[in-house]
Amino acid sequence: MSDKPIYMDNAATTRLDPEVFAAMEPFFNKHFGNAASKYYQEGRTAHQAMESARGQLAGLLGADDEKEITITSCATESNNWVINSLLLNGTKKHVITSAIEHHAILEPIEFLEKHHGIKATILPVDERGMVSPQLLKDSITDETALVSIMHANNEIGTVLPIRELADIAHEKGVLFHTDACQTVGKIPVKVNELGADFLSLSAHKFHGPKGTGALYIRKGTRLEPFIRGGGQERGRRAGTSNIPSIVGMGKAAELAGKRIESEAPRERELVEKLWQGLNAKMPKIRRNGDPEKRIPNLLNICVAGVEGEAVLGYLDMYGIMVSSGSACTSGSLDPSHVLLAIGLPAEVAHGSIRFSMSHETEASDVERIIEIMPDVVERLRQMSPTWNG
Repeated sequence: MSDKPIYMDNAATTRLDPEVFAAMEPFFNKHFGNAASKYYQEGRTAHQAMESARGQLAGLLGADDEKEITITSCATESNNWVINSLLLNGTKKHVITSAIEHHAILEPIEFLEKHHGIKATILPVDERGMVSPQLLKDSITDETALVSIMHANNEIGTVLPIRELADIAHEKGVLFHTDACQTVGKIPVKVNELGADFLSLSAHKFHGPKGTGALYIRKGTRLEPFIRGGGQERGRRAGTSNIPSIVGMGKAAELAGKRIESEAPRERELVEKLWQGLNAKMPKIRRNGDPEKRIPNLLNICVAGVEGEAVLGYLDMYGIMVSSGSACTSGSLDPSHVLLAIGLPAEVAHGSIRFSMSHETEASDVERIIEIMPDVVERLRQMSPTWNG
């Protein structure tokens, strides 16, 4: 069996697609103009490339108007923009989110609570990672400015009922935001079907460049500028546009749109093969998240009797790259807040492993993991003073 490296951490980041790199390359040197300099050809070339990329992204999202897409550096920036703008600049000072959100949502809200007197309601989730629509409805008050619920969880893969949740918010006159980092490019994400007023994404999650993202802002929705000092992005985000990366994001969006129909079922099949193979060969493991309402490329398991970090270290020796949860908290010794939120004890959550695939993942990669990982786990269990089989 091949000993080539196996990358199964695509939820953290994806490899830049060669076609994306080829699209970007001319804009590093040959077409180097500033997109804001429209009085000469190089500037116009850069501007046209940027607007073309905006159109490609709008097409992937099914936006009514390309102007609903504002370029940012990443989804973290987009998330912070929505939260800060609506809660610091408006008269309403209450925000609702969920216990399984990415830290790019939870930490800005926590900061505003601590330093600006914002009130936050953190909705619990069930054992699958689902938010209760009724609980959301009951939590909205006359002071609620924003509801922010992620489209799919980055650790367990559960896809939440965004349309239903957004409709509840809108019935109460409240704006709705969703972080769609883990769904854009993996499943069909159409903004009009979701009903969100704001949607955040990062290009590097679907084989685009790092350091580039976007915020969808529904036409007619007011949002204060995030960065002032120039007219870029229709005055909403000042600063010279990163044309090579924007072009790359557009190309990645175009490629993702072409792949979704065939890739989603293929990756779902590979995930099921991996789960069935590991479950058959390793006792006392559990699968986390909703088994049906989930993104197709992700599998999260907890393995009793081992530390997830130890498993990762051993798998890395075999050239197998996976994670124990969110890459943004990989240096933390604390158990995943997501796994705690779905009701797992801390000692169980410490044994979590996340596999996340892409169109580059092959069946042979899955087969190799099924061959190697049970031996790794057995070795670690034998070394554990608490493992009793």
